[in-house]
Amino acid sequence: MRKRIIAATFVLVLLLALPVMAAEKQEVYSNVESMSQKLFEINDFIHDNPETGNQEFKAVELLTKTLEDNGFTVERGVAGLKTAFVATYVHKGGGPTIGFLAEYDALDKLGHGCGHSIIGTAGIGAGIALSKSLGDTPATIIVYGTPAEETTSGKLPMVAAGLFDKLDVALMTHPGDRTTVGSKSLALNLVDFVFEGKASHAAASPEKGISALDGVMMLFNGVEYLREHVRSDTRIHGIVTDGGAAANIVPERAAARFYVRGADRNYLNGVVERVYNVARGAALATGTKVTIKEIKAYDNKVLVESLNNVLLENAKAVGATQILPPPESTGSTDFGSVTFRVPGAELGIAFVPVGTPGHSKDFVAAGTTETGHAALITATKTLAGTGYDLITKPELLKQVKADFKALSASK
Repeated sequence: MRKRIIAATFVLVLLLALPVMAAEKQEVYSNVESMSQKLFEINDFIHDNPETGNQEFKAVELLTKTLEDNGFTVERGVAGLKTAFVATYVHKGGGPTIGFLAEYDALDKLGHGCGHSIIGTAGIGAGIALSKSLGDTPATIIVYGTPAEETTSGKLPMVAAGLFDKLDVALMTHPGDRTTVGSKSLALNLVDFVFEGKASHAAASPEKGISALDGVMMLFNGVEYLREHVRSDTRIHGIVTDGGAAANIVPERAAARFYVRGADRNYLNGVVERVYNVARGAALATGTKVTIKEIKAYDNKVLVESLNNVLLENAKAVGATQILPPPESTGSTDFGSVTFRVPGAELGIAFVPVGTPGHSKDFVAAGTTETGHAALITATKTLAGTGYDLITKPELLKQVKADFKALSASK
């Protein structure tokens, strides 16, 4: 009998606590709603004034001013990037540190065909809404402005500078055709191969020439053979970027660019070295010289299930639509390199019909519609609500960090 009374009392306490917890969380959502019109204006301005990577000056000016107007201290031009920033809000001396990542670059000649105007706006909106909902709970909120995701990948130098290392958790959103969490990404190496030979008349004295193009062609052939002997998640794809000056001249210079991708960084490192050896072998076989230059490298996302779960539950709580499993096929993102250092999660937020491809005119058209605006508010509430849970529930944050540590140990 005594055990039954204790159990009943425990359940009653939980039931009585639920409305209180909901009321506290509701303040987060109310703060988002109160600034919704401002968020629409920011999103629409960035959308209608598209700027490509490392040239996002208008977007950064608007985003940082909004953060400063709401009590954040902003450092601009971080990690040597003119359009990167770090905005910090310290509450009650600081406590758990939650980061929200903002992107805002557009695609060249297309505009915001990847929804980055929503990403940037939701990132600052979540940070501001959460900063006004903490009561007496100590916390630190950091909003990161990460430029050039589509091109030079601003997060990479920011990772190298250690800017994310202070975080307990990193959060961001990405618009798409479904609301989802746990989307995988492929680790990536982008590499240029430049072959040098010796020019000569291709008809009168071909024996005096050394064809750099032969080196490139042998590289492609070698990669074709290599594909048979790597894991099925590996992707190797390239183009010839320089095939020579004229057909009647033995090419003294030729070049190719390759992407080498895979599901996890450690395995991919071995594949990349094998591709390099193919290039070295091609140079040896053709009598050319090869220069190998890595342009950039992403890590794959480290997926922390406990963090993804709380992110998805927050999305459901605020009425997210088109909730579906993540797609099977995937690409690469510089956010993966952030999640390799600190626990991180990305909310996919639905704003176009299922099956709509990214980097498309349909994505551009949806960015300022009623559906786009609704997705923006849903994403902002979800990110802010997740941050609130992580700050106010120490055991949850402890679990997320423990899970990340275990995953990191198994890399």
